[in-house]
Amino acid sequence: MSHHSTTSDQQRQPRRPAAAADGSAPPVIAGLLLAAGGGRRLGGRPKALLTYRGRPLVENAVRVLREAGCGPLHVVLGASAAEVRERADLSGCVVTDNPDWAEGMGSSLRIGLASLAGTGAGAALVSLVDQPGIGPEAVARVRAAYRSPASLVAAAYDGERGHPVLFGADRWPDIVATATGDKGARVHLSAHADELTLVECGDIAEAFDIDTPPDLARLA
Repeated sequence: MSHHSTTSDQQRQPRRPAAAADGSAPPVIAGLLLAAGGGRRLGGRPKALLTYRGRPLVENAVRVLREAGCGPLHVVLGASAAEVRERADLSGCVVTDNPDWAEGMGSSLRIGLASLAGTGAGAALVSLVDQPGIGPEAVARVRAAYRSPASLVAAAYDGERGHPVLFGADRWPDIVATATGDKGARVHLSAHADELTLVECGDIAEAFDIDTPPDLARLA
C-alpha cells in the first residue's frame, strides 16, 4: 500500500482508536452517562428530557460519547425513567434505572459502574447529561489520556477539574465503596489527587450545567 493511500484511510476513519505499540487491540473505554437527575431547581423537570436542538438532552449526551469513540455505552436513568425510555432514542445503549436517584449522584455512579462489570472495559469515561457545552472533541481528549486500568483522568477548564472523568477499572471498587450522596467520586479523587492527570479542555468546551431556569437559555 502506498503512503498516499494509508493517509487517505486515516482521514476517512479519524476516530478509530489506535492499537497499542505492541500491536494489541485498542483499549475498551466504556462511556457511562449519568442521567438520573430530577431537575429540582427546574421545577422538577427531569434533565434527561430537556429539549436540546429539538430532541431530548440525553440523546445529545449519548451521541457525544459515541462520537468520541467510547463503547460500550451505559446510561443510568432515575427521575421519570419510564418516560425517558419512551421518549428518548437510547438504542445501542445499556440502560439501567436507579431507584435511589434522589439520594444524589453517588448512587447513580455506583449503579453505573456495577453495570459495567464483566464488559472487559479498561476504564469508564463518566459524563453528565446536563453539560451540553462539552462535545466529542473534549471527551476524546480525555479518552486519549488512558494508559492502564489504573488511569485516573479528568478534563480541566482553566486548570480547574471538571467533567468528563475517566476511571480505570482497577479504581472502580474503591469508588463504589466511597461514592455517597452528591459527592460522586470526589472522595476518591481527593484521596488520589497526586495520581490524577488533568487534561485541559477549556479551549474546545464549556463546562456549564443546566441547573436553574436561567440556564435553559443555553439550550436554545
